[in-house]
Amino acid sequence: MSLMKKIGIGILLLFLVAGILITLNWSTINRLKTVNTLFDSDKIVTNFSSMDSAFLHHDLKIGTPEPWEEDIRPIPETVTIQGEALQLSDVLKELDTTALVIIKDGKLIHESYYLGTEKDDLRISWSVAKSFMSGLYGQAIEEGLMDIEQPIETYLPELLGTAYEGATVANILNMTSGVRFNEDYMDPKSDINDMGRVLGLGGSMDKYTETLTERQYEPGTVWQYVSIDTHVAAMALRRVTGKTLHQLWEETYGENLGMGRSPFYLTDGKDVAFALGGLNLRTRDYAKFGQLFLQGGAWKGEQIIPADWVAESTTNHSPNVHPIRGTGYGYQWWVPMPQEGPNKGDFFAIGIYGQYIYVNPSANIVIAKNAADREFTQPQSNGQHSVNMNIDMFRSLADQMRQEKLICLSDMTAEQMAELMSKPVETAGRSYSELTAMIVNNTGSTNQCRTWRNWSSSLSK
Repeated sequence: MSLMKKIGIGILLLFLVAGILITLNWSTINRLKTVNTLFDSDKIVTNFSSMDSAFLHHDLKIGTPEPWEEDIRPIPETVTIQGEALQLSDVLKELDTTALVIIKDGKLIHESYYLGTEKDDLRISWSVAKSFMSGLYGQAIEEGLMDIEQPIETYLPELLGTAYEGATVANILNMTSGVRFNEDYMDPKSDINDMGRVLGLGGSMDKYTETLTERQYEPGTVWQYVSIDTHVAAMALRRVTGKTLHQLWEETYGENLGMGRSPFYLTDGKDVAFALGGLNLRTRDYAKFGQLFLQGGAWKGEQIIPADWVAESTTNHSPNVHPIRGTGYGYQWWVPMPQEGPNKGDFFAIGIYGQYIYVNPSANIVIAKNAADREFTQPQSNGQHSVNMNIDMFRSLADQMRQEKLICLSDMTAEQMAELMSKPVETAGRSYSELTAMIVNNTGSTNQCRTWRNWSSSLSK
């Protein structure tokens, strides 16, 4: 065989091998490309509602959908942010909001969608998923499968010799593990972005945890946000229950909460759930999870999550507050600090780029919000961190709606009726029955009960 013929065959084989490798790795290359452009300004909104199109994922089973009971009503047009009254619409726009759902007294009273998103979009949770994972701990603790005061190596001996050795499960749930981990999302060389590439390339998250060998603080002494702690906590939960996180999620939430569309978890290459940030749900269904915790873990008469764990996990346990936001931290839930005044007892889940579930038991309110806020780490127009602006907004909405009581037409005084009419001069000297007839004519109903603000809104149109 001539030299040229041999070279030709060699080149042909090289191209064939290259073609096979490209075919086998095309999905991996595509995932890496998506990871690198995930947050681009012209792609972020669409990407956040279609994560299954580029990432490995696991569809989750749900029971029979049960829509929210609705009582749609106007919500406050202004909110108090850092002591200043601002238009709610302006605040939502500044925070690049894509969805807002508000539940009051167990009923859906408001939902709105922005930037081209829709009601049935499955939106990425990011770190809101951490609070879902935490909720799964309740049953394991109650059944005696887990003691969170034990060192993590009790349940995960493969972590002996890593930075996690000696940290208790409680330390890890509270993010006081002491592990050195760079959480700077803006630094392409940070640990959090290295971890993201492991996920995007189909690597093993479990194996990744074993590479973390540097400790920054002694366990339990300093709180610092370390996302990989959540994955370690999920590893331990999987180990003691003998179930995948997918199974635990379906048994606890999927079968019970009546979600409207099957969600999914992003996964690594071993089909292990991305516990620290990979859930994708409708905004309405994020609100159902918040409502479950507002109700102390009970849903339709059944105790889904032990009430003691709900209370314990949503209480601040951190030895120090966040250095910028001033917030505390429970077991994978955030706690506004100080806990005092009318909003005492509130707590929230948060994900990067503006994902929130805010729970305010004293006002009986749950607010779920999704966003694509690329400036979530930057000071906002008033100098606040975006987290503080969001919490001010949620608390202001809760404060205003907490005061609202239903006023029935049949119980109104003549003075109240006169005040409600859009042209008060026309009410002068009119009898009670005449005023009632005027209101009925304006609203089209003879027997209504509304909040004062809703009466005013309907009669001013």
